[in-house]
Amino acid sequence: MIAYITRRLIHMIPVLFLITLFIFALVRLVPGDPASSMLGDRATPERVARLNQSLKLDRPYYEQYVAFLRNLAQGDLGDSIRRREPVRDIIVQRMQPTIFLSVYTMVIAMLITVPSATIAAMNKGRLSDQVVRVYAVLALGLPTYWIGMMLLQLFAVKYQIFPVSGWGHGFFGHLEALFLPSLTLALYLSSLMIRSLRNSILETLEADYVRTARAKGLLSQQILIWHILRNSALSTVTIVGINFAFLLGGATITESIFAIPGLGQLIVSSIFNRDYPVIQGVTLAIGIIVLLVTLLTDIIYAMLDPRVSYE
Repeated sequence: MIAYITRRLIHMIPVLFLITLFIFALVRLVPGDPASSMLGDRATPERVARLNQSLKLDRPYYEQYVAFLRNLAQGDLGDSIRRREPVRDIIVQRMQPTIFLSVYTMVIAMLITVPSATIAAMNKGRLSDQVVRVYAVLALGLPTYWIGMMLLQLFAVKYQIFPVSGWGHGFFGHLEALFLPSLTLALYLSSLMIRSLRNSILETLEADYVRTARAKGLLSQQILIWHILRNSALSTVTIVGINFAFLLGGATITESIFAIPGLGQLIVSSIFNRDYPVIQGVTLAIGIIVLLVTLLTDIIYAMLDPRVSYE
């Protein structure tokens, strides 16, 4: 396992290089330029040229890319064109709400998924199974932004149980403020995981080792936890890993609805402002986290199923 993790970390180096190359190229394909955006109505060709020169954006692209890689090797992501602050500090500040929101969402999604999928699979064809399947279809079909606005209107505006916006102060303040946005995303994610876990449990119920465990006289709870759920969770682990990576960069709409100062809001505002260093830094940070989450997913696979080999 240690050798496998080492090889994967080494393989990440060329992947990260390609990510930096694509980020650098795609950002500069966006119409407009930072100087014109910053100057606004005061933009003239002379002022734009002077500002581009001061920002070192008048250099050839290959020189800008080499300088970007040189600074990146030293852990320097540059300074924000708009804010005049280190990009690294901005990302660290904005990453906290996004990571908290993502983890919170996954916890709620798993609390919904595991009991719902288990009840549905153990009662196949019955009323409880039909209810769970209807829920999965509805949660998958309804737009996330609509669910978020309805929850916001009901529990934050009408009954004022939860805050309308922000992400609170302190751990319990974060739990309270991010409950509605986390629930919004969890309802969608749980619909994906319920269908996968339910089908896996149904397949596992027919396995020979489950029948053998029953013949040995093991308790139903032991069979369910150690034989059925553990072996059925492999496909769900993949979905969790993929969607956790999606949450880090794809929760932009939810963050906007609930005014959460996370990476989603940051990258959208940076695109509008043509803030190249911030766009590059945020995208690179998300790419690194996605690679690490993928590696962690494979490790969890091996923990759940010792038959998995990484030779």
